[in-house]
Amino acid sequence: MRIILLGPPGAGKGTQSERIVQRFGIPQLSTGDMLRAAVAAGTPVGLEAKAVMESGGLVSDRIVVGIVADRIEEPDARRGFILDGFPRTVAQAEALSEMLASKGLSLSTVIELKVDENALVGRIEKRAAETLARGQAVRKDDTPEVFKQRLEAYRAQTAPLSAYYAQKGMLKTVDGMQPIDKVTADLMSVLEPHEERVTS
Repeated sequence: MRIILLGPPGAGKGTQSERIVQRFGIPQLSTGDMLRAAVAAGTPVGLEAKAVMESGGLVSDRIVVGIVADRIEEPDARRGFILDGFPRTVAQAEALSEMLASKGLSLSTVIELKVDENALVGRIEKRAAETLARGQAVRKDDTPEVFKQRLEAYRAQTAPLSAYYAQKGMLKTVDGMQPIDKVTADLMSVLEPHEERVTS
């Protein structure tokens, strides 16, 4: 079961990914974690990434796809995985598809957590106000201003993936504004048919 979870910052992807990991026993693959692990392990693609990062450059899509390609060969990912934070762009989605096809694999499904962005901003503002009221400092990442910037970046770069995967007939949507347990239940009802195909 090879899954991509889409949704803007604050949509609850992290919480739901953890529950999918527990339910199906597949790893959640974060590109940041994989990048650090590949650099630490000194793999060929990790060394390439390290050289780029040390020179202050951005790691290319080709290198990131290479790191994902290495990671999904590991035993814990044989039954599947959840991709977190990748792909971020349509170009990355196309590169991912080509890489999987070269291994005789394909994505099982792409699920988008649909949320009301104004409500998300409201939640962040409320959380920041509560933190300040307790006399604590608000983390820079948690300020409404930074959150709005992250939403804008998501809309510009990543939101087009919804249309890309919908066109391929792969996109499922779940209402991310529901209570957390209801979101989980809806996700499981989308994913369980794929598990039957994996195990049969």
